[in-house]
Amino acid sequence: MTNKPTPNASYSLTLRVRIHNQPGKLGQITTAIGLAGGDIEGIDIVSVGKDFLIRDITVNASSESHDQEIVAAVSDIDGVEVVNVSDRTFLMHLGGKIEIASKMQLKTRSDLSMAYTPGVARVCQAIAKDPEKVFNLTIKKNTVAVVSDGTAVLGLGDIGPAAAMPVMEGKCQLFKEFGNVDAFPICLDTKDPHEIVQTIKNIAVAFGGINLEDISAPRCFEIEDRLKEELDIPVFHDDQHGTAVVVLAALINALKIVNKRMEDIKVVVNGVGAAGVACSKIVMKAGVKNIVGCDQTGAIYEGRIEHMNWVKDWYSRNTNPNKEKGSIHDVIKGADVFFGLSAPGVIDENDLKNMAADPIVFAMANPTPEIMPEDAAGLVAVMATGRSDYPNQINNVLCFPGIFRGALNCRASRINEEMKIAAANAIADIIGPEELHPDYIIPSVFDRRVGEAVAARVEEAAYESGVARRLRSTADSEF
Repeated sequence: MTNKPTPNASYSLTLRVRIHNQPGKLGQITTAIGLAGGDIEGIDIVSVGKDFLIRDITVNASSESHDQEIVAAVSDIDGVEVVNVSDRTFLMHLGGKIEIASKMQLKTRSDLSMAYTPGVARVCQAIAKDPEKVFNLTIKKNTVAVVSDGTAVLGLGDIGPAAAMPVMEGKCQLFKEFGNVDAFPICLDTKDPHEIVQTIKNIAVAFGGINLEDISAPRCFEIEDRLKEELDIPVFHDDQHGTAVVVLAALINALKIVNKRMEDIKVVVNGVGAAGVACSKIVMKAGVKNIVGCDQTGAIYEGRIEHMNWVKDWYSRNTNPNKEKGSIHDVIKGADVFFGLSAPGVIDENDLKNMAADPIVFAMANPTPEIMPEDAAGLVAVMATGRSDYPNQINNVLCFPGIFRGALNCRASRINEEMKIAAANAIADIIGPEELHPDYIIPSVFDRRVGEAVAARVEEAAYESGVARRLRSTADSEF
């Protein structure tokens, strides 16, 4: 069963219409939009003439072609002229979504002489004598680079560095909004792992952390591993670890609902790319012993030779203890949990019926999951997706702003497994036992408690695991 996408703000448009002033015309417009499947969000009067009205009608659609259908439906009404159509998403992106702002005004010669020459020289000399002071006396203390080569952007694939910029800008917005972390988008015009590593190393002096984004597998593993070894600031590939942290948080709470333990469950993962491998590793660290991964060839097991690479070789040696073989439909039998990080429609109702009692399904392919929640209704105990229009959205914004906030607060040299698991537990603990429900295993991305809770737990884990380099008593004002 295929469901038509729900109208949403991603395809929101504002129609400016000139309406002949006759009774019932507005009703005709709203009826036409409704019949075309549009969702009206607002109607405003712009101006009034002797025999006409100018109105702005804001409508949510489900696709660009759906936008055009709605405009055509309104244009066909006698006495109604569509004067202009504005795509609200494109308007939001005009000129970019972020800017650099000064923290203080320069009003006098004194201000200028302290912010710039000659006073700035004293600050430069202080850093030259003690390089650690760069953290307190420059933006490094609170600034993260969001770096991509544009090879694995959202669900778009390899679209290049320029086309990736709007996504990276959006990521920077999320850093600021949910973690008060300043971030800057850096899109690199190279796919060479060595060049990417070297470029990031060369610019790292200005940043307190590096967030890798939308870099294709398996190159992303090599790039992250090298940067972790060669830099002394946190490096975090959010597509891997951000997804993994939120998945673990959701799994912790889902297992409470079905009364199962990590050690006892069988987990099947479809999609063994960057996110699939990271999700597997983190739940194994949390106690899962039986995990089976599948790619387009089928189950990954020790000894498989078809369509393998060095990452899948590692996966084959460390998962699938019973050496199960076959397709996703074969290995999902008896599974307690399904993680989908792959493509739409790869499992169906029969697969859910073949899972263990009270199955947990996280179908995270976007925008269309591995199985739609409507199709899974009544067959699963807990369902989660990556979409905002269904309950239990697995969204990385619950994770990365707080993780970097905590890491920057204590000047951590890296983000380790202890910090990631601390973040997952912080997210899970936001939902108390009395609130826990199959449709509420993960907090809302707009729950302001999340960022603070994650930052605090991550900072504590950094101190306990020995990667924090800032004394707990050190004040920001100390030079």
